[in-house]
Amino acid sequence: MTSLEGLRQLDGHAQSELVRSGHLTEKELLRAAAERIEELDPRLGAVVVTDFERALAEPERTGPELAERGPLHGVPFLLKDLGPTVAGLEATMGSRFLSGFVPEQSGELVDRFQAAGLRVLGKTKTAEFGVLPTTEPQFQGPTVNPWDPRLSPGGSSGGSAAAVAAGLVPVAHANDAGGSIRVPASNCGVFGLKPTRARTPLGPAVGDLMSGLACEHVISRSVRDSAALLDAIAGPAPGDPYWAPPSSPGSFRQAVAEGPGRPLRIAFSVRPGAGGTLDPACEAAVRDAAKLCADLGHQVTESESPISFADLVEPFLVLWAAGVSSAISSYAQAGGRVPEPGLFEELTWDLYERGRALSAAGYLLAVSTLQRAARALAAFQQDYDVLLGPVTSRPAPALGTFSVGTPEQQIMRAVEFCHETPLANLTGQPAMSVPLHWTDAGVPVGVHATGRFGDEATLFALAAQLEQARPWAHRLPDLEHLRSETQSC
Repeated sequence: MTSLEGLRQLDGHAQSELVRSGHLTEKELLRAAAERIEELDPRLGAVVVTDFERALAEPERTGPELAERGPLHGVPFLLKDLGPTVAGLEATMGSRFLSGFVPEQSGELVDRFQAAGLRVLGKTKTAEFGVLPTTEPQFQGPTVNPWDPRLSPGGSSGGSAAAVAAGLVPVAHANDAGGSIRVPASNCGVFGLKPTRARTPLGPAVGDLMSGLACEHVISRSVRDSAALLDAIAGPAPGDPYWAPPSSPGSFRQAVAEGPGRPLRIAFSVRPGAGGTLDPACEAAVRDAAKLCADLGHQVTESESPISFADLVEPFLVLWAAGVSSAISSYAQAGGRVPEPGLFEELTWDLYERGRALSAAGYLLAVSTLQRAARALAAFQQDYDVLLGPVTSRPAPALGTFSVGTPEQQIMRAVEFCHETPLANLTGQPAMSVPLHWTDAGVPVGVHATGRFGDEATLFALAAQLEQARPWAHRLPDLEHLRSETQSC
């Protein structure tokens, strides 16, 4: 199964095994991915810059040297165009402000991805500076949802989620400061886990983003790919201000292989989110997942936590505005550029100005409020291994949904859509979106699961069990709408 269509159905482990077994060379695997990108992305809109020549120019490994490499060696990979940079490759963060900006240094995370054997073929599209749960930067045009091109793929890692769902690559980099891994994973029917705060490094440019809201990882087709890559990139870099506690067991791949070692205590909730509503399809997804967990032998209880994101929107937006303002100021300094309103989308500029107007005392007061909430939620979760709930308040909305109205209306619409995903960013807990449900119209709806601080292993073990009980890898979108008229004939 080495055709273009066959390869897009395989996860990273399976693609790497084709190289190890001699069925394909690394270059053949990379060229096949490049061909898929060239064929499908003109209409998908997931990739903003390619780096095929450099990836293909890297020397291939064979024999004993190949045997020593990790399980994803030689796998084609895409980086999100927000966060870690690649030396010599344009980095725009989805903004006209950074058009033509070419960093001279690669991020620590990029070095770790490459050390794991991944081959970077380019970068994926993002919402401008990651501010919205959709991927429609005015500067570059929208990414469409592979399941329905009228719908949003989610954001801000929507380019990565769409690329994985469409099979351009089996796994792609993503990051998450309020749901930006989990929301697009849900919208696109793929797997996305946000690690524990400071599990993965942010250096060398920064040591901390928005008091720990932001985390780096991947979106993937399979649970095992996500676990193997977190094994590869986890751990502090020299000079990091703090880092996550060691995991037990020591390997996330081991957690996937072993599954839950005992019945888990799982609480689920379908309470309305910040917008006061929950779509029936999202409620059905949670209840169905809760029943599946109970059928698998876990102890499942309907129970609401004492902490709701609806009560924390104001302090969250303080950190959010400060983060956007800080990022723009940092890139302005690095690139010798002057921020001007005409170079940004209206909402991004509004957040930039809000951040500049904040006082130090106001920022620290917001941090303290969120830390108290984190302690209360941690106390509640002492009774539960996992909390289940909706990823979003409704299935993937139409493109253009979040661009209507004033900046205040746009950001509140985003808050309402994201339901309670920002809670895990505020508390630092690991959380994931698992693709267990599709609507009658064929639109994916993910289920959200939050673990205890530092306990990604339990989430991976449960996800692997759910993946085995109700496989999703075979569910692929029909991509005829992405092929040109000539190719479709």
